Amino acid sequence: MDIALLGGTGDIGQGLALRWADDTNHTIIIGSRKAEKAANKAEEYETELASRGHDDVEITGLGNEDAAARADVVVAAVPAYHLTDTIDAVADELDDTTLVAPAVGMQRDEDGFHYNRPGAGSVTQLAANAAPDDTPVVGAFHNLAAGRLANLDADLNWDTIVVGDDTDAKDTVCELAEGIEGLRALDGGPLANAAEIEGLTPLLINVARHNDGLHDLGVRFQ
Repeated sequence: MDIALLGGTGDIGQGLALRWADDTNHTIIIGSRKAEKAANKAEEYETELASRGHDDVEITGLGNEDAAARADVVVAAVPAYHLTDTIDAVADELDDTTLVAPAVGMQRDEDGFHYNRPGAGSVTQLAANAAPDDTPVVGAFHNLAAGRLANLDADLNWDTIVVGDDTDAKDTVCELAEGIEGLRALDGGPLANAAEIEGLTPLLINVARHNDGLHDLGVRFQ
């Protein structure tokens, strides 16, 4: 499967790109607003993977529109405040594509991080509102600690909760998620449940900040 990571030069994009390239045979495409930046990052990821024995892995870096045009699944791995603009820019390239939204809106004050729920109800719903009507949108990967995700020497043992209204698209994303070693996908129901999942992220960050040894905190449901 061809996976495009728009904003694949950033933290969550880097982690997903490296893990999928390390653990699966999917084709990984890095997208960025600047094609040169994407190409440089793709080369950087290839070098890291080659150092781990993956000499045959090829990762392509393209501008976001070109990356989306080549993909079966597009992951909008951008901050919440860039999400709708990014989707708008690639909307014409999303035919027959599943769009994945991992972004979470947060605010920070002296007490810590807090969920910034948008008027649409969730950031995932913002993505759905911006996407073409025939493009299924799935929320996933909201609660992953990016640093640990990108550290290929680190075991994960995490769950990611997946929400969406299109069953086939949700199943596809669950399968992709479980291709990453140590990551389990759990069905969180329809897209309307995204806010509850997104709201876990600031909680995890706050707990990690105040407890030794929990810097890269994730969730596992038992």
